[in-house]
Amino acid sequence: MNYELRYRTCNLCEALCGLEIKVKDNAVLSIRGDDRDVFSKGHICPKAVALKDIHDDPDRLKRPVIKRNHRWEEISWEVAFETTARRLTEIQNAYGLDAVGIYQGNPSVHNLGTALFAPMFVRNLKTKNRFSATSVDQLGHHLAAELMFGHMNLMPVPDIDRTNYWLIIGGNPVVSNGSIMTAPNVSGRIRAIQKRGGKVIVVDPRRTETAKKADVHHFITPGTDTLLLLALIKHVLETEMRIAGHLSPMILNEEILQVKQALNDLDYDHVSGITGIEKSVIKQIAHNLLQQERAVCYGRLGVSASKYGALNHWAINFLNIITGNFDVEGGAMLADPAVPVAVRKSKNKRFNRWRSRVRGLPETGGELPSATMAEEITTPGKGQIRAMITSCGNPVLSTPNGRKLDMALGQLDFMVSVDIYINETTRHADIILPPATGLETPHYGLAFHNLAVRNSAKYSPPVIDKSPGSKYDWEIYQDLSRAISCIRGEDYMDSNLTPEWMLSQALSSGKRGFTFDDLLNKPHGIDLGPLRPVLSEKIMTDDGKIELFPEPFKNQLHKVFEEDPPQGNLLLIGRRDLRSNNSWMHNSHRLVKGPKRCTLLLHPADADRLAIEDKEEVMVYSDVGEVCIEVELCPDIKPGVVCIPHGWGHNRENVELKIAKAHAGVSFNDLVDDQLVDPLTGVAIINAVAVNIRKTGEPVTFQ
Repeated sequence: MNYELRYRTCNLCEALCGLEIKVKDNAVLSIRGDDRDVFSKGHICPKAVALKDIHDDPDRLKRPVIKRNHRWEEISWEVAFETTARRLTEIQNAYGLDAVGIYQGNPSVHNLGTALFAPMFVRNLKTKNRFSATSVDQLGHHLAAELMFGHMNLMPVPDIDRTNYWLIIGGNPVVSNGSIMTAPNVSGRIRAIQKRGGKVIVVDPRRTETAKKADVHHFITPGTDTLLLLALIKHVLETEMRIAGHLSPMILNEEILQVKQALNDLDYDHVSGITGIEKSVIKQIAHNLLQQERAVCYGRLGVSASKYGALNHWAINFLNIITGNFDVEGGAMLADPAVPVAVRKSKNKRFNRWRSRVRGLPETGGELPSATMAEEITTPGKGQIRAMITSCGNPVLSTPNGRKLDMALGQLDFMVSVDIYINETTRHADIILPPATGLETPHYGLAFHNLAVRNSAKYSPPVIDKSPGSKYDWEIYQDLSRAISCIRGEDYMDSNLTPEWMLSQALSSGKRGFTFDDLLNKPHGIDLGPLRPVLSEKIMTDDGKIELFPEPFKNQLHKVFEEDPPQGNLLLIGRRDLRSNNSWMHNSHRLVKGPKRCTLLLHPADADRLAIEDKEEVMVYSDVGEVCIEVELCPDIKPGVVCIPHGWGHNRENVELKIAKAHAGVSFNDLVDDQLVDPLTGVAIINAVAVNIRKTGEPVTFQ
């Protein structure tokens, strides 16, 4: 045999799929699913095979580069660290600690080194201007967990391996592989539910890939999920509420009565008229959640990134609790990972401890909403962001009103990016620090074992050696922290910390009884069994009780009834593609080949009304921007709704990725108004964006 077989966990999405990789002479020959992986059992998606493409990509940076006279030049690591540390320190000395901002993209939690070492670097910066992808799409989950259970990482996931009735609202887990629910091969898991006599119900404005595999699909008007959830709660409270017996000591009945009273004026006919879902259907869904022995409600991006995203996740948790489907087999449960990520460091709630300077939006979990970044850079005054650090993120494409942020980044005094590409965001940087990536790095899914539908543990050593002279992400953060501390004249603990050492220490703090060496000897992972009721062990509220109706949600609830439904000629929603990974992976030919995927889904009835043909290019415009995109007629979308995938838009200037024009696409976020946010969290509303369509060449006036 002329090759070695090596095993690792794919770190491109949340699914934790196991890979079997053939390696020869430090080169990857092939990648396939690991049939012996204890969690994924051989399942992979197309992105996993493209890990080889990332490693071999000639566009990938391997050495630091600096921008001089509008040209990129390679420099040494020593010069890169010294220059970066000096410029950041100068700016903080001149304008204050908050004059430096940092944005961390999604891959921050997909890379073990960044997940462990970036937090220490961020703390060393001592700035309150911290942002991340969390406030783009999932902050509502975290806030509901923080206020109800005492920690933002105590997020329940549906126990889909044992449920008999799975209600999915605004989620497409067949494509996302879960998303705030780590679950490889969701299609197979849906088939298993159906094979044991259960049902899967999807509520979504589009008949998604998941909806097509479900038993029932209900179209809903985008942005009205809150009313649907409240109507489900109201019907349960009016009939026969059930609560799992072991949770009774953790429940205050007066809080349930407060919710019931708050919903007294909610009218089912009103909800039906706005959501588009019949009153009888709403009551039947509530009845099924109560009557099925094992049932669960799960909501994702469609409910997270709407005006009341955090309230929606409170409602989902509350609904699962009052139907007897919380912390029980087949319901919504907490994972019990080998390395705990929910560790209480302070009794104070991590919410609204400070607010953004310009708009006064609240902090959650130590971060401000990403929707505030552009204005915090461009608005003069004390605390203005003068320098920016981006870490493995492309916010110009992935955060609201990307054109506005694009222009704002160009006004900074200094910018540094920890990234492997010159992309739409990092092109603004003065220095780019590229870490070793993908198959060159060790991995352990810290965050995603905490969200998995089955408990397991798996460590992956590097599959191939990193390039000579390159650095791991954790080395970059250590060296930057050391350089900054040196300039400040502060002591820096010059230790030999490594991800492996930190992981071994974390394992010893857990209760699973195995060591890092045990993981090394189990290349296919260790199965830790199905989810089990653990809320009483993990809850971190002051009194050990579930806060069923936290004050912020109580104050917001009545506002839902006072508002009109979403307005606009058409309502825009997003979608995810199985072969894409947010705003990157489009450099891999195998992932972008074939039919164009960045298209505008439009119902034939709307096309007839607007006299638009299939494949025609049109202008889609909102109050903040417009994009030119090809139409794809689609009967699987609700009339009055249009859909564009997120993560595309590689048509900015001075971007050095070799993405063909045919695959550049447009950015969904160029149409999203950064001023329209969930008032509780500051998360931008990217579901139910009011847009209009015109033919190319026709004039438009922005409001």
